[in-house]
Amino acid sequence: MLLTCAAGLGLAVTRGGDAEKDAVAPAPATRTPAASIRPAALQSAVVHIAAVGDVTMGWDAGRPADNGVALLAGARPFLVGDVVLGNLETALTDRGAAKCGAGSSSCYAFRVPPSFTRGLKTAGFTIMNLANNHAYDYGAAGQAQTVAALRKARLRTTGRPGEIAILKVGQARVAVLGFATYPWAQDARDLAAARALVRRADAVADVVVVTGHLGAEGEAHTRVRPGTELFLGENRGDPVAFSHAVVQAGADLVALHGPHVLRALEWYRGRLIAYSLGNFSAYGNFNLSGPSGVSAVLQATLRANGAWVEGRLRPLRLVGKGAPVADPSALAIEQVRSLSRADMGRRAPRLTASGAILPVRG
Repeated sequence: MLLTCAAGLGLAVTRGGDAEKDAVAPAPATRTPAASIRPAALQSAVVHIAAVGDVTMGWDAGRPADNGVALLAGARPFLVGDVVLGNLETALTDRGAAKCGAGSSSCYAFRVPPSFTRGLKTAGFTIMNLANNHAYDYGAAGQAQTVAALRKARLRTTGRPGEIAILKVGQARVAVLGFATYPWAQDARDLAAARALVRRADAVADVVVVTGHLGAEGEAHTRVRPGTELFLGENRGDPVAFSHAVVQAGADLVALHGPHVLRALEWYRGRLIAYSLGNFSAYGNFNLSGPSGVSAVLQATLRANGAWVEGRLRPLRLVGKGAPVADPSALAIEQVRSLSRADMGRRAPRLTASGAILPVRG
């Protein structure tokens, strides 16, 4: 198990360079109730979380000239919280060989220089998920440079096999775990292993956030259906079974991405599942017409025991080559409300006109 930590938590810590790494013994499979071992002040503590979908910032065919700062600036007012999570689908590297063969017309490899951490940091991100199909576009060398660049910028990572990121928020500890369906990521198709990893995180953290890159892609795949989803012959996992499994194991919030469109919200066992947060940004590397250009920021406030306090969906649209900006028409709210009702029925949380997410009661 690879476990990294944002601050000292009574664990063995070694420091090197600009990053902090923690080495811990494997956590027990069962969790001691937090109230019996944590300060009384923790009972009233809250954690503010913001999460988005797929973050791409350019590729060899074109990239912004300012390290992505202007590209992401329009969403900056919504990327606020103790934990601000994005799914990084762009390697931050000038190393490695692209996965695509010469002259390929159906393979896409995304990368920008490591200096683009400035754009991510300025936008407000605190942690990036590396469990997705583009995290290994430039192989092991590209991934290693990506991780090093993020650490140098004091941006956390999650999503590699066995990786649990622990962030300290006041007296609370937040674990963030990423999953996908690729060898360089924690496997979302292995539900037993997913449950086990979430239980380990739950044993050392007060709040557990799970993110995952699952599901078929495109406008034809906005609906959430039970069962394994295939895309171009590739097994993209079973988003429903996966999400339910990790909540049963202790996840307090599940934020998925991968389909490049928004999908439904579900209220399951007192926890929120977002089945796809769509595209957050691009730079000429996606078709952003129709649903692919509609986006949102999920904001959630949880108590330190994982209980829901409040949440909101902040509607965005992608303009130009793929810059996220506020959407006064609130099309994202309309779409997610409709999809949630259609796909989740009585398990659909209420979504108000202003984007407030109201949990299912009873």
